[in-house]
Amino acid sequence: MTVNGGRSASAEANATAATSPGRLSLERTERGLVLAVSGHWTLPHFAALRRAVDQLKQEPPPAALDFAGLADLDTAGAALLAALLGRERLRALSTTAPGLSGERRALLLAVGEAPTETAARPARRENTIIELLARIGRAIIELLARIGRAMETVWRQIVTLLGFMGLVLATLLRTLPRPRRWRLTSLVSQIEQTGLNAVPIVALLTFMVGAVVAFLGATVLNNFGASIYTVDLVAYSFMREFGVLLTAIMLAGRTASAFTAQLGSMKANQELDALRVQGLDPIEMLVLPRILALMITLPMLTFLAVLCGLIGGGAVAVLSLDIPTTRFFDIVSEVPLRHYLVGLSKAPFFAFLIGLIGCLEGFKAGASAESVGNHTTSSVVQSIFVVILLDALAAMFFMEMGW
Repeated sequence: MTVNGGRSASAEANATAATSPGRLSLERTERGLVLAVSGHWTLPHFAALRRAVDQLKQEPPPAALDFAGLADLDTAGAALLAALLGRERLRALSTTAPGLSGERRALLLAVGEAPTETAARPARRENTIIELLARIGRAIIELLARIGRAMETVWRQIVTLLGFMGLVLATLLRTLPRPRRWRLTSLVSQIEQTGLNAVPIVALLTFMVGAVVAFLGATVLNNFGASIYTVDLVAYSFMREFGVLLTAIMLAGRTASAFTAQLGSMKANQELDALRVQGLDPIEMLVLPRILALMITLPMLTFLAVLCGLIGGGAVAVLSLDIPTTRFFDIVSEVPLRHYLVGLSKAPFFAFLIGLIGCLEGFKAGASAESVGNHTTSSVVQSIFVVILLDALAAMFFMEMGW
């Protein structure tokens, strides 16, 4: 990099043609020692310029500087002059060398302010224990930061879900007194999709789980000669917990994902915007029928799940444990009805939350297929997590209440 400041074209050509290196000379004047810098301070003359600078470093410092004879200057020559003059003298060039052009003064100052240590320091050997503790500390800090970000995301999701819940409930209360605004056709269609079409998978799943629970119970209870209590185990578990929980988890994976994909696709195709332009409320037309249909079908499917679970457990009891069919039904009929009602009471709440999360994630989806897929996955994960969490809280509550 060469800076030519304030020179005519002919003078610049003459200076470029010259091949003599730059020079340094000390002159005594009435102002004291004056350092005169002249010639070409460029990279081709670096070796000669460096010898001249090394010789002048042993002389007393000059009182003034004279750059009138300076022809060419690049970063190599500027580095030598900066090392000779020092940072303090370079910063005072505007007063000690007023004849120096602003471009060259800026180049000298920039090179002088640059770091001068080029040799790499030898790596210091750290203590192994200290290094290990440092790594553990950094890992803990990073883990805490991730936990903080995750908690912030969860809090925002909870706030958004509560706000959407309030919006849905307000729309429901506004629609109930107006029968003309009820979407009965859409409601019946959603009942068929969420309930009737889910009957085979729910029945098969609960039947198999009932058989597995009976097998496991019989394996343990046979050691105590109490295999007859396998029937009680199946009856109590399905009436109180497994029936509603397995059904809710199945619908969380099947129906919540369908809600998200449907609404997300409608949003990507701008169908929701078209409804709003026509003065129609998407919450009233799309969300309420889906949530109400799910709240109607989940208790029905829960009853079917309990029944199929008992049939699966009864098949194992009759075929493997030699328990008579009449004895099996007698034991089941002795189970208090409140256990079934406790399990059934959780179904509407599970259904409401599953439908709410599925619809909310559909509204949050973007205009791309990737966004719809991500929110569909998120709705399934959130629905299953909320169902299990609410079931655990309900189990503790009913246990404390003695129900």
